[in-house]
Amino acid sequence: MNVVPIDPERNAQPRDAWADALHALAEHGDRDAFARLFAHFAPRIKSFLMRGGSPEVQAEELAQEVLVVVWRKAAMFDASKAGASTWIFTIARNLRVDSLRRRAGRDEQDGQDAEVDFDLMGADEPGVEDRLHASRESERLRGALAQLPPEQQQVLRLAYFDDESHSRISTELGIPLGTVKSRVRLAVAQLRRLLEP
Repeated sequence: MNVVPIDPERNAQPRDAWADALHALAEHGDRDAFARLFAHFAPRIKSFLMRGGSPEVQAEELAQEVLVVVWRKAAMFDASKAGASTWIFTIARNLRVDSLRRRAGRDEQDGQDAEVDFDLMGADEPGVEDRLHASRESERLRGALAQLPPEQQQVLRLAYFDDESHSRISTELGIPLGTVKSRVRLAVAQLRRLLEP
């Protein structure tokens, strides 16, 4: 069995994996892509909202609402206009503003003066802490990938980083489709073990 080297030209420009996940969700209703988006963004959105002054319970509810919007409106994402993170955090900010406006309206109806200074709210982009965490996670993933057998690394890179279909990988590498699926499955299982805390 020969391992075909990955074409370095094709990997020269890394693709936004989150944008790819959004496209998979929009085009195919890909539940695995949504699960990856949810696992990555839900805690970061919650943290972002709490730093902006939302109580923990409300931040958690809003984070879930944000991901529901992502599920429903993934087709509206345009990678040429914004990165996936920017798009998702903009949804979070907009939902937080809507929530604050609703709360302010209720407070006014209850006879209370509710002033909300929207200029003091946090920026749309994740903070330094979130970017640092993402960088560390990315480094952990690269380290775990390096521990996989070369043939498993190859199919994972083609499937997840180059967004190739399993049948295309089978044709490109000249191996049976079942072998491709088996290698992907084994590689993902091994990565989970390696990345467990």
